[in-house]
Amino acid sequence: MALIGANELKRKMLILVDGQPYTVMDVFFASPSARGASTMVRTKLRHLITDAVLEKTFRTNEKFAEPDVALTPASFLYTNGEGFHFMDEQSFEQFSLTADQLRDERLYLKDGVSLHVRRYNGEPIAIQLPPFVELTVANAEPGARGDTGSGGATKNATLETGLLVRVPLFIKEGEVVRVSTQTGEFVGRA
Repeated sequence: MALIGANELKRKMLILVDGQPYTVMDVFFASPSARGASTMVRTKLRHLITDAVLEKTFRTNEKFAEPDVALTPASFLYTNGEGFHFMDEQSFEQFSLTADQLRDERLYLKDGVSLHVRRYNGEPIAIQLPPFVELTVANAEPGARGDTGSGGATKNATLETGLLVRVPLFIKEGEVVRVSTQTGEFVGRA
């Protein structure tokens, strides 16, 4: 397996540091002022499992292995007191993740949503949502100011999963809306 040199690091790369899997959030190359001193690579890393952020400096000649991380297609099945249950669409194996592992991503999950699961050494550790999900408006403030569609005025709406979004005034309870999983914002009617 080829190793990644510290001088080759880029944002979003996955590397093993001290046997732990990290994703590179930021990289900064610091050139030394003294002659003969080696360039240092300052990084900001996020642990793939615990989400802890680590700032670490490396010499350019240091090398890193890539962690055994894979993305596989999966679908969300249901949630109960034990967690959020999914099915791997390749092996049909069922697995679950906790609310702590999913954090805010759980607010985009409804039965049947297709997504990808991130596995580390074969174990599911996180999900990767599709760019957009379609959710039903469970509760919306009443519209005001003539319910204009072009005025740009918005109101709060709670979706079926508990996600709170700003929607245009003309959106009513029971309508299905499209939401960006990256920004958490209303994109349009479904």
